[in-house]
Amino acid sequence: MSDLLERLRNRGWRLTAQRRVVAQVLDGDHIHYTADEIHARAVEMLPEISRATVYNTLGELVSLGEVIEVSTDGRAKRYDPNAHHAHQHLVCQSCGTIRDVHPTGDPLASLPDAERYGFTLSGVEVTFRGLCPGCAQAQ
Repeated sequence: MSDLLERLRNRGWRLTAQRRVVAQVLDGDHIHYTADEIHARAVEMLPEISRATVYNTLGELVSLGEVIEVSTDGRAKRYDPNAHHAHQHLVCQSCGTIRDVHPTGDPLASLPDAERYGFTLSGVEVTFRGLCPGCAQAQ
């Protein structure tokens, strides 16, 4: 379960009803919804919430570093509340399902010094690709 709501409360972020609903939609494991999916789920909890409010709230959460934007293969951006726990993504090449994964080892250490060209590394993104069980079975 993500701790997004708790993190936002601890930051003193003003939790209006609309912001709270967006955060609640993002709460959970392996959450990688598009903005439209977040809006659709938010409307179920708060029918008057607008699409613009959802987009604005997502923008604020990304700016705060509380949510990560995930883009894969030109598909719609997805929003990941697992912003404070190191992880990578496993993506189904067919349906686009995304799962959080935690490979062992330090991916920063896997780039040899000769390949760093003097860069001071601050992060790395690794995306594992394949077919989820449902798509693999359908083939």
